[in-house]
Amino acid sequence: MIMNATISPSGQHTRDLRKGRFSEPGRTYLITTVVQNRHPLFAEWTIGRLLVEELRATENFGLAQSLAWVVMPDHLHWLVTLQSSNLPALVQRVKGRSAISINRSLGSQGQIWQKGFHDHALRKDEEVQTVARYIVANPLRAGLVERIGDYPLWDAIWLAA
Repeated sequence: MIMNATISPSGQHTRDLRKGRFSEPGRTYLITTVVQNRHPLFAEWTIGRLLVEELRATENFGLAQSLAWVVMPDHLHWLVTLQSSNLPALVQRVKGRSAISINRSLGSQGQIWQKGFHDHALRKDEEVQTVARYIVANPLRAGLVERIGDYPLWDAIWLAA
């Protein structure tokens, strides 16, 4: 079972998260990244939509295909197939560009995201749709909603058929 990644606010485990990281185009990854000090920034869904715009932009630029994602109040889970980017550059792009738009929207400046991110490359025997269901069910498990349809910050490609 996939567990939520926990990265210390001090970033002391950030270096460990990079050990052995390998980016493979065409491979599907589950990425988890956390808001600075786990502040529930995305509890305000309009701020979460700014992050969603950046996730969608990665597809528009041919960098990745988003399979499923959920923006939780203090973190992001993103199931993505890497296309023409490497994993650290992709995540840095999303975090950097979203931080700029969030700070602009809030009239503030400063760090939005904790350093680093957790990634898990899916093995061939892992069922992608099962992982996607797990991701989008996070708001239910967290008690934020009673039905996933009531949560505004998630999506999965299997809905568009």
